[in-house]
Amino acid sequence: MTKVLRNSISLLMLMMLAACGTVDTVNSWFESDTYEAPPTELVEFVAEFEQQTVWSANTGEGASNDYDDFSIWLQGDIAVSVDYEGQVSSYDSQTGKSLWRVELDAPVSSGAGGGEGLILIGTYEGELFALNESNGDLLWKKTLSSEVLAPAKVAMGIAIVRTSDGKINGLSVSDGSVLWSYQRAVPLLSLRGASAPIIAEDKVIAGYANGKLVALSISDGKVVWEKSVTIPRGRTELDRIVDIDSEPVVKDGIVYVVAYNGQLAALDLDTGRKFWSRDMSSRSGLDVISGDAVYVTDNDGYVWALQDGSGDALWRQTRLLRRRGTAPVIVGDNVIVGDLEGYIHLLSRQDGHFVARLKVASSPIRSKPVVNNELVFITATDGSLTVLRVH
Repeated sequence: MTKVLRNSISLLMLMMLAACGTVDTVNSWFESDTYEAPPTELVEFVAEFEQQTVWSANTGEGASNDYDDFSIWLQGDIAVSVDYEGQVSSYDSQTGKSLWRVELDAPVSSGAGGGEGLILIGTYEGELFALNESNGDLLWKKTLSSEVLAPAKVAMGIAIVRTSDGKINGLSVSDGSVLWSYQRAVPLLSLRGASAPIIAEDKVIAGYANGKLVALSISDGKVVWEKSVTIPRGRTELDRIVDIDSEPVVKDGIVYVVAYNGQLAALDLDTGRKFWSRDMSSRSGLDVISGDAVYVTDNDGYVWALQDGSGDALWRQTRLLRRRGTAPVIVGDNVIVGDLEGYIHLLSRQDGHFVARLKVASSPIRSKPVVNNELVFITATDGSLTVLRVH
């Protein structure tokens, strides 16, 4: 009887996995029966300087959960925000002056994107809205094959859009018509979300849930190269998850990328040849000073500085354990990380010690802070936006 019951439960769980397809959803069903250690309490220290708040704003309802990435989008002199109900707001990036606001009345699934005069907003229903950056007027709308889980970006007259079914589409910026489409199969089980494609020179770089990184020609979507950043290993489907969930970073002709349950690697932008790699598991992401160091937040919340060229550890900050830190972002001599309690932590690039801390929100900071010159834009899941100046 016990064996029959056990087999029935296993079958039921497999059916659930097949139906939902994401780890985060499965975990939420069982979280009441599982124990998760609390985040590490913050330690006191003597701040070495104070950050200046330049401006702040309430951008709407924010994200619908703590996992969606609703980062601010900077385009020229404007900063654009969006909330999950479809409120799109534009601000002067230097002063915070409100420029325009529109209501799409659509279930938005990721932060804003755009380029070349367009602001692009994707939805859970697979719609892509193209707005005029000057006034927010709707220019066109395109219905795609599935939900849009990453900000769309524009270059060379083509809008690059990724959907949850594994497709990357190249759309005409004039009317949204599909110019080309590339697709890879999506694993049965993967993390919630998708790596936002980045545009580097004439290529689109995107990571996939099978641990592969692909470079496509932006003009026609043809594969330039494809490489495995990591290979699935382990006995269970959970062990074999190797999603590239964070956005790659390109510096000086090198693509830096990190996978969940996998590796951090540096590859040649033109050929995909791997220069170096090291074991690392992260869904948050990284930042780079080319030829110097790579900074990454791992799945435990530790922040690492690794030697660019070898991957050797320079330092590791362990006092943010289980605080679900964002990807690090480099500002001058500091590294900035947000956490699940709305704090921003500034670490010394030299050795990782804390140099400053500021609570900017009462909800988690999920999105990687965005830097423009000395200004740092921080978005929390409750829709609050804080802009700091860090010298």
